[in-house]
This record gives sequence, C-alpha cells and structure tokens, in this order.
Amino acid sequence: MEQSIKETFREKANKGLGVNPLDAKISKSYLSVAFITLLIGGILGLVQGLQRAGLLELPAWLNYYQVLTAHGILLILVFTATFTIGYLYAVLSHTLGGLLPKVRKMAWVGLGLMLLGVVLVVITILMNEASVLYTFYPPLAASPIFYIGLVFVVLGIWSCSFGAFINYNHWRKNHRGQVTPLYAFFAMGVFILWFFGSIGVTVEVLTLIPWSLGWKETINVMVSRTLFWSFGHTLVNIWYIVAISAWYVAIPKIIGGKVFSDKLARVVVILLVILNIPGGFHHQIIDPGISESVKFLHVFMSTSIAFPSLMTAFAIFAMFERAGRKRGGKGLLGWFTKLPWGDVRFLAPMIAMIAFIPGGAGGIVNTSNQMNQVIHNTMWVVGHFHITVGVTVVLTFFGITYWLVPFLSKRKLTPQMNRLGVIQTIIWTVGMIFMSGSQHLVGLLGDPRRTSFTTYGDHEIALSWVPYEYVMAFGGTLLLLGVIIQVYAVFNMMFFAPKGETEFPLGEAEENEAPTPLWTERWSIWIILMLMVVAMAYVVPIVDFVVNGGPGSPPIRTW
Repeated sequence: MEQSIKETFREKANKGLGVNPLDAKISKSYLSVAFITLLIGGILGLVQGLQRAGLLELPAWLNYYQVLTAHGILLILVFTATFTIGYLYAVLSHTLGGLLPKVRKMAWVGLGLMLLGVVLVVITILMNEASVLYTFYPPLAASPIFYIGLVFVVLGIWSCSFGAFINYNHWRKNHRGQVTPLYAFFAMGVFILWFFGSIGVTVEVLTLIPWSLGWKETINVMVSRTLFWSFGHTLVNIWYIVAISAWYVAIPKIIGGKVFSDKLARVVVILLVILNIPGGFHHQIIDPGISESVKFLHVFMSTSIAFPSLMTAFAIFAMFERAGRKRGGKGLLGWFTKLPWGDVRFLAPMIAMIAFIPGGAGGIVNTSNQMNQVIHNTMWVVGHFHITVGVTVVLTFFGITYWLVPFLSKRKLTPQMNRLGVIQTIIWTVGMIFMSGSQHLVGLLGDPRRTSFTTYGDHEIALSWVPYEYVMAFGGTLLLLGVIIQVYAVFNMMFFAPKGETEFPLGEAEENEAPTPLWTERWSIWIILMLMVVAMAYVVPIVDFVVNGGPGSPPIRTW
C-alpha cells in the first residue's frame, strides 16, 4: 500500500508543475518577494530622483546615499534574483517533470537565507552604517553586518543553483540520449553563470568582513574592485539570458509562431556562458594600475557578446516575420502589423527587444576606451543602465508575469487585466524614455552620477543640468505609477483572478528541423572553456595587483 502511494505521488510529480502545488508554492513565494521588493525599491527610486532634482528635502534621519544604496541593492540584486529563481524553478518543474523533494527543500532554504541577508543589509542601511552604494567599493567601509548580509544572499542563490543542477542531472540520468528541453537548457546556463560568476564577489566580501571588523588593517582596493566587477559584469548578462529565454521559447507560442532554431538558441546560451565573466575591466577603464593591454582584452571580451546578441536578433525577428506572414501579412513589412500588439504577453517583451538596440549602442560607448573617459562618471551611465535593465530586462519580466502567475495560481488572464497590462507597459515605456533619455543627455553635459542635489555654488554649468533633472523626476513619477500597477496586477492574478487554466507557452520547433546534436549537452566542456577564458582574463592582472599592490587602504567612512 505504501509503495503504491509513493508511485502515485511520483507519477503526479512527473506530469509537471500544473498538477503539483508544492512546486507552484515555491515559485509564487519567490515572485511575491520579488514584487514587494520592486515596490519598495521603486518608491526609493522616486524619492532619490526628487531629492536629486532639489524638489524634495529628506528628513534628518535619512540621506540621499542611504536611499541610493537601498534602491540599488533591492532592485539590482534582490528583485532580479528572486524573480529569476521563481521563474526558472517553474521552468525546470514544468519541463523536467517536477522538482525533486530535496530540491524543494534547497529552494526554501535559499529563500530563507536570502531574506535573512536582506534584513541584515537593510538594517545597516537604515542605521546609516552602509552608505556605500550597491557596488560597495572599498576603501569606503560599511558595517560588517552589511557584508555578512550579502554573504547570506549569495548563499541563498547558491542553494538554488545547486538545486537546479541536481534536478537537471536527475533528468539526464533518466533520459539518456535525449536533449534537455530548451527552456531548461536556458535555466542551466543562468545557474551555471550565477554560481561561477559570484565566486569572485564572494571572495571579496569575505575579505571585507575582517577588514571592516578591524581585524585587518588594510585592503587591496584594486583586487576588491576587480573581484566585484567579475560578478557585476556577469550579473548584467545573467539578466539578459533570463530575458532571451522567454524571447526564444515563450513568445513564439504566444504569437502563433515556431522556434526559429533550437540548435541556434543553445549555441547562443553556450557562447554567453563561455564569454560572459571576462569583460569586467571595461567597468574599470579609468582605474589606474591596469595595463592598457589588459583593458583592451576585456573590451574585446565585452564586445564579443555582440555576436550571440546579433544571432538572437536575427532569430527572433525571423520568427516574427514568419508568424506575421502566417497571420496574413503582405509586402516588405506587412507582417509587422499582424503581430498581436494588443497582447501584453507580447507587447512588453517586444518593447524590451526594441530598447536593446539603443541600449546596446550605449554599451559600445561605455566599452570604448576613449569614449568611456568622457562619460564614465556621468549620468550617461545611469541612463544606459536604466534602458538596458529597466526596459530590456524588466519589461520582459513584466511580460512573463502575465502568463506565469496565472499558470502557477490556476487562474485566468482576463481581458481587463490584459488591458491594464498594456496600459502599464505604455506608462513604463514613456516614463523610462523621459528619465533615461534625460540621463543620457545631461550626462553628455557633464552631470555627475553618485551625487546628491547641488548647484556647485550656482555655477552656470550646474544650473543648466536642473531642467533635465526635473524631467528625470517626472519620468520617475511615471515609473512608480507603473510599479504600483504592476504589483497590483501580479497579486490580483495570484489571488483574485477567476479560476481556470492558463497555458505555459512552450514554443515548438519548425517542421523538418534537424535534430539538435547531443554535443550541446556537454556542460563539462563548456564550463572548462569558460574557466580557461576567465583565467586568461584575470589571473595575470590579479597576481600583479597582489604583488605590486602597495600597502593597501584602511577603512574610510565619509558620512
């Protein structure tokens, strides 16, 4: 009898997430944390924008740099991480036949560790003990509790990463000779990058803790900054892989098309995994102590990401054209008008894709050794970050929620909620055009980033920046309105929408497409190649920093 019960449970689990509420609960919990974090971070973002424009005076117990640090940590790290885990764990469950019981436990442990870490980080920020911004560069020193909190956040991510690896290996053992479902393949790429890409920043944080406690007198600033950007550069591209997973797999099903090429999509993932971690020095182009040859190597590695990106652009828009023509599109661009622009599940990711064009162009400016000298410490960089992350990544995340949350909750996406989603997408896009556009323009005029409101003694150049900062504040107001609508939509679809079945969109391959070769599954080879490229990019400069790094710096507090 007991054996029969076990077999029944295993059979249900193997049917996937739709009949397994245990897996759905995990994803919904992560998504709930993500969107609560988004709301808090969005409010802080508007407060920051209003204060920078001189339109708001913060109370004595709260300063601009506390707000900026919390805004960065909550949105850049916590929101993106919890959304990604909730989304990709649903992907793994649905495509691999359910999560293993021990993987569920690891997911809950991961969430607990991350929440504990976030609490410690936020407490230190509120106590004004960690106004070091989200990059937490030394020699600025936060409370050791801040760094300990970051360790817990990373441990939570690692717990989920290893859970994904365990579930993937279990599926492979039971499906020998088969290629992993494409969606799960994307998830593996993300978790592999997350683990290996975060090793550097983990080492950095573990060295900052004894330094901040006073157990160690000095810190090697160049090593710390380099270890941070080995993670920071990778993190941006982790978000990118998460976004394009939906572009490649979910969007074709939503618009009635087919996946352009399963093999091409897997090659893109492999290239992004191998090429991603090197490139961090393009964030340190103006730093002293780094040879020009090393900087140019990292610039080359950064721009090499353009190749899989161009492959993605070709594949996605070819898929759009085929789907549009299937819908009756005629002429050169007639297919474009036949796409389902009124469907928020398509509209939001589509605007995200379009935004990646100017976002990528701005990234070339940032990566260029000469042009970076002009814009590095200006609002241009903030504008670039918001158009790439705030539109390309976040709007894709928003589009995903309109099918993922109803699917998890066994509810329906109603026409009314779809209409609200379209309105939210338009508000978000317009708000980001105003804010990010102004940040780009005023950055070219020299307006510095990482600074609170000041007119520099009413200097005429500084005064010329003020109108742009007013426009930024207006854009930020629209963005907060968009955040409120999105958070409402998520929890409405999670708890209040009509009961029913929602499809988990899995794109199908084109007819007569050649089978995907099994060599794409050789993750051991791709990881070895990745580590070889990382060693080529980082071993020599880090050894040089250690050997010739000087006496180091004691902890410094400027607030």
